Amino acid sequence: MRRYRPTALALPLAAIALTALPGTAHAQPPLPAVPAEWVSDDPQQIVMTLRIIIGLALLSMAPALLMTLTSFTRIIIILSFLRSAIGTQQTPPNGVLVGFALMLTFFVMQPVLGSINEDAVQPYLAGEIGYEQALETGVAPLREFMLRQTREKDLALFFELGKLGRPASPEDVPFHVLMPGFLISELKSAFQIGFVLFVPFLVIDLVVASALMSMGMLMVPPVMISLPVKILLFVMVDGWHLITRSVVLSFA
Repeated sequence: MRRYRPTALALPLAAIALTALPGTAHAQPPLPAVPAEWVSDDPQQIVMTLRIIIGLALLSMAPALLMTLTSFTRIIIILSFLRSAIGTQQTPPNGVLVGFALMLTFFVMQPVLGSINEDAVQPYLAGEIGYEQALETGVAPLREFMLRQTREKDLALFFELGKLGRPASPEDVPFHVLMPGFLISELKSAFQIGFVLFVPFLVIDLVVASALMSMGMLMVPPVMISLPVKILLFVMVDGWHLITRSVVLSFA
């Protein structure tokens, strides 16, 4: 005789038991009917509805797109390195750093956003160009910005991993190759700038620690002396002005 495994019989038995319970058939409320005015045979209206759905889906991905397709990644990493180099654990707070990074991102990306709005969004809203042309025109300034900040070595890596042929021109670089290449280029640039920021503060820590050891003050934590010195030095050289200038000019 055929032997049935318990796991094979579990689901049919559970279904029979649930249907046998009183009131189970009426436990689930009926699905709401779609209003008749929502149903249309017009292809243009159906396409417009699909575009609205796709637009809402893209809005849900806006934070990820902001971090991966703009200058936000480099800026927030540099600011995080700066806070760690000074030694203040939660000052400035995370909210302040993210807000400052967003403001600098909008400032750096303003030419790109202006071009997208002027060449793609406004003509599309005015009905002068179609959806496909607006999308192609709007992506062009963003592609140019990303290509300018991406190293050829990083692009070549993803062409090699994807087993793709060498493109004839920058316009032939696929967007799914450009995005990861741009992201790792931004990470490299951010870590390079962060290392440069660490050097002067590290020198201060070493000098303070050596001075305390030479005076025999081994029980005094060096951070108690070095932290005020680093904050004082950062304020005296107008550090926020220098950091902001350097970060913005790094995208030039």
